[in-house]
Amino acid sequence: MNEFNNIPDSNEPPKNDENHFVDQSTISSETKVITAKISPISAAFLGLVGGFFLYQIVGGLLTLIILGFDIENANVTSVRLMTTAGQILFILLPALLFTKLIYEDVSEIIRLKIPSLKEIALFVVGIIILTPLLQNYLYIQNYFITTWAENSEVINTLKSFFDKLNELVEKTYGNLLRADNVFEGIFVVIVIAFVPAICEEVMFRGYIQRSFELKIRPVMAAFVTAVFFGLYHFNPYGILPLIALGFYFGFAAYMSQSIFIPMILHFLNNFTAVLLYFVLGSDELIKSAPGKDINLGQALILFLLLTILFIAFIFLIKKFYRQEERRSYAGLS
Repeated sequence: MNEFNNIPDSNEPPKNDENHFVDQSTISSETKVITAKISPISAAFLGLVGGFFLYQIVGGLLTLIILGFDIENANVTSVRLMTTAGQILFILLPALLFTKLIYEDVSEIIRLKIPSLKEIALFVVGIIILTPLLQNYLYIQNYFITTWAENSEVINTLKSFFDKLNELVEKTYGNLLRADNVFEGIFVVIVIAFVPAICEEVMFRGYIQRSFELKIRPVMAAFVTAVFFGLYHFNPYGILPLIALGFYFGFAAYMSQSIFIPMILHFLNNFTAVLLYFVLGSDELIKSAPGKDINLGQALILFLLLTILFIAFIFLIKKFYRQEERRSYAGLS
């Protein structure tokens, strides 16, 4: 079996010609061939570069033209609407267009399969374990960054630069998260949790990861996609947790063969952050800035225990899909 234990390995890698590529993400032993007009690797990077340019550059310029350069004092509703429009026009729409133009079969590439409730519940339990695990990692990481910065001028200089970038990121999200009533709170959930969960997952775990899967092993496809997903968010201290989160989303997309599961996980992750902001206030919003105000021993123990629990749970998920695979084979025989 391959790294994600979903398809049989062969002694020889699949032979792809110039336009046809063996689909390495099929659960059954039946070989599926996908037609592509360009190399899937080129297609993946087209999505990465095109999506970055359109959303960050074109979208950023349009925001400045429409709202002005003083974004911090711009009308917050207008900023939210521009953010939502940018996600849809410059991430979701290009992902669907690239898929249609390069592969034609949008449903097959994006993985528009409805998952079972059992699958959804399984992966949701995983994100419940992963979220505090990554938060504890962040505490430990930032403790050591602060300690090293106190003893190294070079690290302190880098930390000062990243602190400014991190402050800008947190201030931007802080402005978007403010809500004075229930209806505004619902709008915030739509902007911060619902829309990104759909748009980013279609682009990253749908179009980009699936393109990589046609040329490289699924585990590497998920990891490479997760790295770019982490970089895309411009969070200097949170990049490793974001990569880990993206990798879990990719694992979920591959194992379930459904884009809807990473969408649900992405939504729950962002919704939790919004809920924490509403309930506990901005000071308790999930932070990534370095600090030493933690009990390092307790954080290390909790991190280790959660890591062991999460690894065990990953094996449980793989066992579930191996059993589903056997049932599928038995039904075909």
